[in-house]
Amino acid sequence: MRRPSKDSTPKLTADSQRLVTLAQAVGQSASRLEERNWEASLDQHIHKLLKSGHQDTIDASLNTLFRDDLTAYDVLMDGVEAVSESATITVEADGVSTKYDVLLVAAPILAWTRFSIASGPIPADVLNTLSAHFSAHLLADGTHMAMASTLYSIDQLPRTHAEAYGKVQKLAQAALKGVAYKTETKVPETAPFLADTRYLLAAVVAPHGGPLFRWQMPSAAAHYADERKNALEQWRTQALPTVNRLLPGCGVELLLPEAYYMACREADKLIRPVSIRAAVHYLTHTLAVEPSDLRAVIAAFGEEAGNGQVDEYRVAFTPRQSTDVVYGVVWPLYGQEDEEGTPPEGPISGGNLAELLKPRTPVEEIVEHLNAAGVTTVKKLGERYVSEYCDDCGAPLFADPAGELVHAEMPEDAPAGNEHFH
Repeated sequence: MRRPSKDSTPKLTADSQRLVTLAQAVGQSASRLEERNWEASLDQHIHKLLKSGHQDTIDASLNTLFRDDLTAYDVLMDGVEAVSESATITVEADGVSTKYDVLLVAAPILAWTRFSIASGPIPADVLNTLSAHFSAHLLADGTHMAMASTLYSIDQLPRTHAEAYGKVQKLAQAALKGVAYKTETKVPETAPFLADTRYLLAAVVAPHGGPLFRWQMPSAAAHYADERKNALEQWRTQALPTVNRLLPGCGVELLLPEAYYMACREADKLIRPVSIRAAVHYLTHTLAVEPSDLRAVIAAFGEEAGNGQVDEYRVAFTPRQSTDVVYGVVWPLYGQEDEEGTPPEGPISGGNLAELLKPRTPVEEIVEHLNAAGVTTVKKLGERYVSEYCDDCGAPLFADPAGELVHAEMPEDAPAGNEHFH
């Protein structure tokens, strides 16, 4: 379940109410046939709203359902994401109509550094090389693709479902025509972090009903998991040298390219432990100390009117013999995550079943990553704090060992460097 925006819910228009009704109908369907029938009507209505740019209509419906009907909320959110990141288009040529399926794919790149992480325009030769590896190692035979010529930070990705929908349509046309997609010449500035995610975006076009990725091809049906793993390994091996050219001075990890929203969610989760490792690496080198000389303070934060809901954990770092917070990392919670943790997903093998099924809390995971980075002195505060930020610079405030919210400040004699917080 994805959390909606915190905007107040306005009175529903007729179009918003129609979305609510259709989402509830899908959720209450008693058969697959009925469900698919309602889904087709829902998708058609979403398509109309996205094409005309009525994002506010969709948001109003999502906010209402999040408050009143969580099952229908999930149905509508899934529908909006699916329609905005994919499409079926018809091409007319010589009096013959041909249908194609289109999917917006994101290729996430985890990056970390003590310096800066690049973003922005991709040179033509680099784009051609990445596109060739993308097609050769990830995509099914008979597909077309067009990659955007921008290395995106999260702040530069489409901000709404309507914007994602528009990008899919433009990239799809470029893929079918075999021409380069002209991306934005000016993208928003992005704040520098020690660890952050960058994204390549591409539209993949396949004959209607045909496979998009190599592991979907009929020849891979009996061993699709192995084929998927091999595709990722090949993508990493072949594309990494080129990606390193785009991100000089950075440590880099390439994740599996997947459907846009799924890829972004996975990257959001996987960058969190990287942020902790990058923070420890930065502090030990900048302050000339060992990881064991640091202390971490973990505190839960949420909105003032959030009914006790934890939205994120903030990890403050201090010298072990001092209470001064010198740096901090934010560990946001996503989807169904909460302070109690979520049960593991996927196949389970070996070990005690009760232990394997026991939810792993975010705090336990944070402590595990801190320990792995060499930080063994960890204080966990039991209080839930209201999310507060510095009035001057907007940086998040962190809890010190005494539980007071403070601004993280490096010592005055520390070398100048990256002071931003992930």
